Amino acid sequence: MTSVFQITCHFSCVRSMRGYCGQNNEGRSYQKNCLKCLVNFKTAALLRRITQSATPQVSPSTFLAVIFVSIQLFSILSAFLAILEERVLQRLLPSQPNAYIYLPHLKEHEDSLKPIVHLGQRRTGVSLVLGVPTVHRQKQSYLVNTLQSLLFDLSTAERKDIVIVVFIAEVTIYLCSLFSYISPGFYCSGKVALNFIVISPSPHYYPDLSNLKETFGDPKERVRWRTKQNLDYSFLMLYAQSKGTYYVQLEDDIIAKQGFFESMKKYIAYVLSEEWLFLEFSQLGFIGKLFRTSDLPMIVEFFLMFHKDKPIDWLLDHILWVKVCNPEKDSKHCHNEKARLKRTYKPSLFQHVGLHSSLPGKIQNLKDKDFGNQVLFKGHNNPPAELRSSLEKYLSHTLERAYNGVDFFWGLTPKRGDYILITFTTPQAVKGYLFRSGNIETNGDRFYNTTVEVLPTSVKLACCKPSSDGFVQIGSFKNGVAEGEVDGALGEIAAMRLLVHSDSDVWVLLSEVNHIHIIYK
Repeated sequence: MTSVFQITCHFSCVRSMRGYCGQNNEGRSYQKNCLKCLVNFKTAALLRRITQSATPQVSPSTFLAVIFVSIQLFSILSAFLAILEERVLQRLLPSQPNAYIYLPHLKEHEDSLKPIVHLGQRRTGVSLVLGVPTVHRQKQSYLVNTLQSLLFDLSTAERKDIVIVVFIAEVTIYLCSLFSYISPGFYCSGKVALNFIVISPSPHYYPDLSNLKETFGDPKERVRWRTKQNLDYSFLMLYAQSKGTYYVQLEDDIIAKQGFFESMKKYIAYVLSEEWLFLEFSQLGFIGKLFRTSDLPMIVEFFLMFHKDKPIDWLLDHILWVKVCNPEKDSKHCHNEKARLKRTYKPSLFQHVGLHSSLPGKIQNLKDKDFGNQVLFKGHNNPPAELRSSLEKYLSHTLERAYNGVDFFWGLTPKRGDYILITFTTPQAVKGYLFRSGNIETNGDRFYNTTVEVLPTSVKLACCKPSSDGFVQIGSFKNGVAEGEVDGALGEIAAMRLLVHSDSDVWVLLSEVNHIHIIYK
């Protein structure tokens, strides 16, 4: 991209020096030589004026000293301007890869490529940056379930190494209604909020999309939709490139396979030393494509160059073709060469679940056949116990099956005072506990405002807050999970209880019950 310095130097050379620099620096880069050339020319001109003076006003020694100091000052100034130019170019070029060439309307507003940050700590330095563009859907929104799925079973260490950038690709009322639609507790929880950055584009980012050429038999509305989608992806990728090492492109109507973060990190390490442009963790469209953030400027520039012409997944395939396919060889050779730059991981880690497309009226039953079945519960070898609950079970999803590790428990809407009671056949020395509500597909059916309580065999209440019926509180559910250690001062435990303290608006699903480090009698 031609820099401001290049243009300025070029015209300065032409006008002020009448070709002096051009004649003496033919074939060289203006960026490196024009400023130096200007300095040399001005220095030469000064020397000529001094030497041609008929009546010098200074002594020869002073005259030479002035010349020497002037040359040194001009050299320092030249070096300073060169460093300044390089730093300006470094700040401009990575974030704006020739965007003004392909979207000339951006020149009309200086903040046209500046995102509006609505939420987030502006975290950087993580391993994985997940990009989730979202728009208003007339029928149904899948965004909350998508985000909950991505965070569902991440460990504390994994949460610190990931950031999710939600790009609200709207400049309309949807932007105002999004935060009221999402449960406040989902974002306001300190640990969860750290993982999110929510941005939207400048109101000056999108060009006029009313006069696009219809191609591939698509009607005008579909051409407009796919063109805007290309621009959405490009904006999001440009923003994400400075946030971490790798960027993963997702959509707002997907679910993630349990353990996806660990699986991706292991596969990246496996192919780290090999040549590839992107890793494919889903075979559907543009979902689950992982790029090095250092490659994003080149990729985005290609997308912007052809943003009006083809869908984003076609353009990505064309990048591979341009890089490795030989027109003089057959399609099989091309396919094999492209496979080197596109590494596919199986089974797929992301599945498309949206039925109603963001394109009004479009129904899409797209499913990744390599995704397989989700793990909807996790079983553990718990000690014998008598189980009771005031919650009404749904179908065959009983509390007994969940406790024995063969299914999950699914109960109808909890009310204040509802409970799950686990009475051990023999009192146990319980060292820790884990109760997980919701699962990867039904993550909203969680325990809210619910405490974990134990019944000690002897009365020792000093360590814990007393509840009713001799129970004491030892923990509570946060983001659907209750996990912790049991104070040894409580001694042996006769029973454990989950107690609901307020009415819920949703059903509840218990997908994991684990009493950690049990000492059996």
